[in-house]
Amino acid sequence: MMKNNKKTKAQEEQKNIEQIKIFDTTLRDGEQSPGCSMNLEEKLRMAEVLQALNVDIIEAGFAIASNGDFESVKKISTILDGPIICSLSRASHKDIDRSAEALRYAKRKRIHTFISTSALHMKYKLQLEPKDVLDLVIDSVSYARNKVDDVEWSPEDGSRTEHDFLCRCIEEAIKAGASTVNIPDTVGYAIPDEFHDLISMIKNRVPNIDKATISVHCHNDLGLAVANSLSAVQAGARQIECTINGIGERAGNASLEEIVMAIKTRKDLFPFSTNIKTEIITRSSRLLSAVTGFSVQPNKAIVGANAFAHESGIHQDGMLKHSSTYEIMTPESVGLNKSTLVMGKHSGRHAFKCKLEELGYHVLENELNDAFQRFKDLCDKKKEVFDEDIIALVDDGISDTGEYIKFVSLSLQCGSKGPAKASLVLNVMGNDKEVNISGDGPVDAIFKGISTLVTGDYDLQLFAVKAVTEGTDAQAEVTVRLVENGKTVNGQAADTDTMVAAARAYVVALNKLITKREKTSLYANMMSK
Repeated sequence: MMKNNKKTKAQEEQKNIEQIKIFDTTLRDGEQSPGCSMNLEEKLRMAEVLQALNVDIIEAGFAIASNGDFESVKKISTILDGPIICSLSRASHKDIDRSAEALRYAKRKRIHTFISTSALHMKYKLQLEPKDVLDLVIDSVSYARNKVDDVEWSPEDGSRTEHDFLCRCIEEAIKAGASTVNIPDTVGYAIPDEFHDLISMIKNRVPNIDKATISVHCHNDLGLAVANSLSAVQAGARQIECTINGIGERAGNASLEEIVMAIKTRKDLFPFSTNIKTEIITRSSRLLSAVTGFSVQPNKAIVGANAFAHESGIHQDGMLKHSSTYEIMTPESVGLNKSTLVMGKHSGRHAFKCKLEELGYHVLENELNDAFQRFKDLCDKKKEVFDEDIIALVDDGISDTGEYIKFVSLSLQCGSKGPAKASLVLNVMGNDKEVNISGDGPVDAIFKGISTLVTGDYDLQLFAVKAVTEGTDAQAEVTVRLVENGKTVNGQAADTDTMVAAARAYVVALNKLITKREKTSLYANMMSK
């Protein structure tokens, strides 16, 4: 009987712990990071992982920003049934109408409207007087509230806004129907103590603040986005806006994985909970890197390659005696699973499917068949196949664009004597085309060859190589970024042969570029009618 009472008491204590809502803006603010633009299929893949991660709110896009953003918000609203789906809007009826239209099919929907409130922004950006801005706050929130039940309002550049005016705007926004009030540190200017005091001031001075959830949205210009967000939680904020890997404008946003694991690890300072399934964190981080081509720095907290690596002899000795001497969380808690199935060339299709599910992948039958065949091919090239190899292999194989160009074959002659020579075959629109070309090194020769076979006004902006695992037989993961008329695309491919991976990554990028051309042309034709 006593045991049951204790269990009931523990459950009651858990129930009483306040929850911090996680508002993920990877698909909106994160995508604004230069080079991080995602197409519709890429956004859908990320949205599905965010749902698996169990975030509370997904800011799916800025519906009026482009036809692509509108379609992504609309599609995500249609296929997801867990998190609240949110669209960003400026303080205008046209923006709000577009968001409401995009969110029409969402089971749970939110419109997030904003306007600048700092003296600097009002004078130079808006060229409006404070009274005019206040009128727009009331009008936009009221109008949005007539469209949806859940409205969030943000004072852009809130951390630099004069306190009296900020409090007045917040009070009127809540009166007009905002159930969440978000305080942004838009330019990453605040420091933790200062931001804590700002949230405390709002809680103490805004008379109806108890009728709304206080949210925070911190940028990382001074490297303080996570610290500011956590400081705000201690002051009373109960929603944090953040992104996977901390991507976003300029220096980025507060990092979701760092915030969540800080709350989970330091219960003594943060007696709160989140709904995040932390075992999906690594999977989310890797997928975003694969989609955007932005690799995570090795020493990045939580998800970096070195986050759970120990080289110092003193550290290694401590780890061997007791892991908690140098690890404050387990690798398993963020999804770095210790392999229970050793995968190799003798592994069957069922074991491979189970491994994919363990890694967080749920693929269609045709995708499974293709991935399994490429897994078998990889096993013939590598002695050991690690989880990271399988992740790279599957991410590389998921195609979200038309295959206008296909890689067929490559042979190279290179070394210290003479120019490098490449013999390359591509299938272009159904026809095999071959070129033999020289270059200043093998990569230059390959890329010159591809440019000869597939002409266009595009430029190479980035070429990056990283090893997926250790050893001389490791797969190389290559990222290629191309730019054409202001449009940026990333291509990524993995192979045990670095040059093959480079050629295939370039082809992936070209296919994305062609897809963008066609969508742009289609949209232009639609707009001209």
